[in-house]
Amino acid sequence: MTSGGRIFLARLAGIAVFDPGGDQLGKVRDAVTMLRVDRHPPRLLGMVVELAHRHRIFVPMGRVTRIEPDQVVLSSGTVNMKRFERRTNEVLVLAELLDRTITVRESGQRASIVDAAIEQNRTRDWVITRLAVRTATGRIRRRGQLFQVEWNEVDGLALPESHQGTEALLATFADLRAADVAAALTDMTAKRRLEVAAALDDERLADVLQEMEEDDQVSLLRSLADERAADVLEAMDDDDAADLLGEMPAADQERLLELMEPAEAAPVRRLMTYGDYTAGGLMTSEPVIMLPDATVAEALARVRNPQLTPALAAQVYVVRPPQATPTGRFLGVAHIQRLLREPPSALVSGLCENDTGALRPETPLDDITRHLATYNLLSAPVVDDHDRLLGAVSVDDVLDHLLPEGWRDADRSEAHG
Repeated sequence: MTSGGRIFLARLAGIAVFDPGGDQLGKVRDAVTMLRVDRHPPRLLGMVVELAHRHRIFVPMGRVTRIEPDQVVLSSGTVNMKRFERRTNEVLVLAELLDRTITVRESGQRASIVDAAIEQNRTRDWVITRLAVRTATGRIRRRGQLFQVEWNEVDGLALPESHQGTEALLATFADLRAADVAAALTDMTAKRRLEVAAALDDERLADVLQEMEEDDQVSLLRSLADERAADVLEAMDDDDAADLLGEMPAADQERLLELMEPAEAAPVRRLMTYGDYTAGGLMTSEPVIMLPDATVAEALARVRNPQLTPALAAQVYVVRPPQATPTGRFLGVAHIQRLLREPPSALVSGLCENDTGALRPETPLDDITRHLATYNLLSAPVVDDHDRLLGAVSVDDVLDHLLPEGWRDADRSEAHG
């Protein structure tokens, strides 16, 4: 039962959750989804993880690297410690879907749900594709017999039309890229935009915000309650969150940063100390970072994370402990092409290179551009005076600042023209 295969959620209840270093964070207690008005399989938003003293938190699926029979492994040990609270339209799979009565469409037979299976789709999102059900009558099968059905083969799970609100619209957004959803939001009235933003989960709204123009980002974030705005900022990439907060008055910045979890706010605060058009201001503080004793197999598992951009997934950065930025001494970069050619058991420390050098946080945009172009790089490390890794600048961050202001709106106008 590893990432990528079919996994039945009831079997995950109670298994341990580990960070990349092998330290246990807690145990899986439930999974969170959001039902749809159509028959398409719903997306799994994340897991409810119980820590010490029965404190339950939400871990987005984007943080999950591997799911195995006896453990779930996260991509980072940094998690939002805020107590889990179910949002409007969210459903707890184990607590609320199991034992629910459904009707098998083909036979009209009534059955109760015993388990739900998740799989990754082509966009690497986890979706509930199949249900294990037990018959409630003996019309077709012997009473009490277990069998499996596809999600779209049953009635009784889709949201009723009378409760649509934004659900019908969100159903049309489900398979769209974040940039396309951002374009759709930009064309809506302010009232409708706020309604849709309120219905999107934090991770999805964060992705969409990152694709909007700065003025639209600020306007939408300000329209949210402060607690929700802080949650969305935590779900954003650190560099994008820093850029967005940088567009707001100092009082608003500090208020939202104080509401964020300290571990989530710290790298954002650090990024906000650098100049806008420098390596420090452009970098992300969360590239893929591995310790020297990590294997090729572990590195490849990390870069499979669907939340990574192609530029960041093209290499891993090898460092001495600690692993979180600012790290221990930076050792070098192991590119994915090299990793794919090596045995899974090989150590990344023996494969990393450092011949192209690293950037300093004060390196200006023009020099960053020349560095990436000279060495044909998709991203480059940023280190301090003690050779500690601070983050990485990717080519998409550079392009975003080289293109003229408002380029997103220009592209959308041409597309509609």
